[in-house]
Amino acid sequence: MKTPSARPRARRVLDHSLLVLGAGALATGLGALTLAPGVSAASSHREAPLIAGDPRADNTDVYAFTSPDRSDTVTLVANWIPFEEPNGGPNFYAFADDARYHIKIDNTGDGRPDVTYTWRFRNIVRDDANQFLYNTGPVRTLNDPNLNFRQVYDLTVTDHGRTRTLLHDAPVAPSRVGPASMPDYASLRDQAVRNAPGGAKAFAGQADDPFFADLRVFDLLYGGNLSEVGQDTLAGYNVNSVALQIPKKDLALRGNPGRNPVVGIWSTTERRGVNVTDSRAKDTDGGWRQVSRLGNPLVNEVVVPLKYKDAFNSISPDQDRTVQPVVDKVYDPILPKLIQKVYGIPAPKTPRDDLAEIYLTGICKACGPIQADLNAHSLNKDANPGQLVPAEELRLNMAVAPTAKPQRLGVLAGDLAGFPNGRRLTDDVIDISLQAVEGAAQTGKLVPALAAGDKVNANDLAFGARFPYLALPHTKAVNSPSTGAKRSSVLHPDNAVAIGGLGALLLGTGGFRVWRRRAAKV
Repeated sequence: MKTPSARPRARRVLDHSLLVLGAGALATGLGALTLAPGVSAASSHREAPLIAGDPRADNTDVYAFTSPDRSDTVTLVANWIPFEEPNGGPNFYAFADDARYHIKIDNTGDGRPDVTYTWRFRNIVRDDANQFLYNTGPVRTLNDPNLNFRQVYDLTVTDHGRTRTLLHDAPVAPSRVGPASMPDYASLRDQAVRNAPGGAKAFAGQADDPFFADLRVFDLLYGGNLSEVGQDTLAGYNVNSVALQIPKKDLALRGNPGRNPVVGIWSTTERRGVNVTDSRAKDTDGGWRQVSRLGNPLVNEVVVPLKYKDAFNSISPDQDRTVQPVVDKVYDPILPKLIQKVYGIPAPKTPRDDLAEIYLTGICKACGPIQADLNAHSLNKDANPGQLVPAEELRLNMAVAPTAKPQRLGVLAGDLAGFPNGRRLTDDVIDISLQAVEGAAQTGKLVPALAAGDKVNANDLAFGARFPYLALPHTKAVNSPSTGAKRSSVLHPDNAVAIGGLGALLLGTGGFRVWRRRAAKV
């Protein structure tokens, strides 16, 4: 175990911050919370007790990647409303018209947003007195008179304290009612893709849930029986998505992605006049309050203790270092101990400075034991070292080019364009996270006993080749015998990633290289 004096700078900053801020800051970060037991499931579906009761505000996943067909842009995707059953009528699924949805960008490394994209939605009902139907006949266009319920949105961007409107009353793709109501839903979805100023594109609407995993992992890691994994629990469900395709210069520090390619990304939801308490008590000042937050997948589910999950949803990344119980669980996580208890695989030694790199500082040689310069804000040439703070964000190095054949295990498989360098739709974050928590990111070797992961290696529907890339929403009931029975290939899949040991992760003159040896044939 490392001595405190030998820990990387990030841990020393955390220790100092916690010492100075102490219990007062902890109280500020957590607020007066009354917590009740809750169920957590997936990345990040129902990840905290209180948000589980407010699905329209519940962030499920965030994705950020260099656009494969427009390499001068980054695509950002954020999803809400987990576990949408396709046959969810008569009211189906709508974004909340009394909430604000955000995607936030930190390009300075101080844990605060430098660029914020905000969606506000508005409902339009043609006839609410004489109809109960979502649509009164086949719908072929977004303004079809047969579409009884519609949503539109305003999209704004706030940069350096100045807010601009990018789109006004842009149409939302409606929920996919079914083939009789919407005989050509792909055309409706295409109509909802809008061009925004400066070469950007935007989309809002329903989509297949792109997250894939066997969520029985929360049943004590499949009950210690990995032979029973392989069921995609999310197959057949939909989500509500917003997506942006943004020129890299609009996100980068000083507008220069060449000098400053690293950005941190997270999404939030705000409601007016509520506090994060078990009663959703009204706030007397009526101001906007953050009720949901998501950056890296699985952080609130498997890193943050149950007692602090709701509080984590209410704070900004720049406050993370002030909440000592949460920071402690990054350096001494619960999951490896559970894996050791269930499967007998020894937990890696603590403190886990490698996990601090992945979740709090970004990956760089000076940040910790992972000997690679990948996606830490300190790699930005114009970054101010005095402003850098540990903060939980999904970090993306925009200088890493898209991979022609993405590896589902991302960086662990030598594919530096994948998670934890941003997150693509095809990245298998459950398997990656299980390996990372067992130390694979710093050893360069997969843990053989967990190499097969949950045996769900791809989404149940194919992703698209152009923006917004998301698969169309499902129409068959989740309890239909045919739902999810046949798995399609994804865009540029790699379902043959070697599961043997990985060599060390190295930075060479031509970039990173991961030496892998193929799994021995059985």
